[in-house]
Amino acid sequence: MNVLKIILIGIALIIALVLVVALFVSKEYTIEREITINKPNQEVYDYIKYVKNQDHFNVWVMMDKTITKQFRGTDGNVGFVYAWEGKERAGKGEQEIKALHEGKEVDLEIRFEKPFEGISQTQMVADSLSANQTKLTWKMVGASKYPVNITNLFTGKLLGGDMEKSLSLLKGIVEKQ
Repeated sequence: MNVLKIILIGIALIIALVLVVALFVSKEYTIEREITINKPNQEVYDYIKYVKNQDHFNVWVMMDKTITKQFRGTDGNVGFVYAWEGKERAGKGEQEIKALHEGKEVDLEIRFEKPFEGISQTQMVADSLSANQTKLTWKMVGASKYPVNITNLFTGKLLGGDMEKSLSLLKGIVEKQ
């Protein structure tokens, strides 16, 4: 009985510690990664403005083979919605093109439903470095409610690594075109 009591007290202390730490962790997060692509700016932009192209480079889209997708609107245009639902790892949500800045930027709103509800703003910005070289910056900004905000301590590293892999895949695809 004493061992069980010690275990329960230990678990309660760990939970209390997590809840206290979460009080001091920012609710907002920003993740940003970039890559240089050896193609002209317009070619990079013309690829990233089509959300369906994420099927070929976005590791989050590719992580769940059970994923089903639905589309509303015209891809590459403001208002296009790419919705997904996965039975294994992808969860459920949708992303919508909120703004397009021709030759420069694609702004998306990502609305997560499962496993956690949340909204993130995402921008992909193509900056010309030279006639045949483009710096592509992918930025995601969002917020997590307390106490889930404790995960923000790891979000940058975990999601940032996935963004880097996705950008590397994207670079390979665009440079082969």
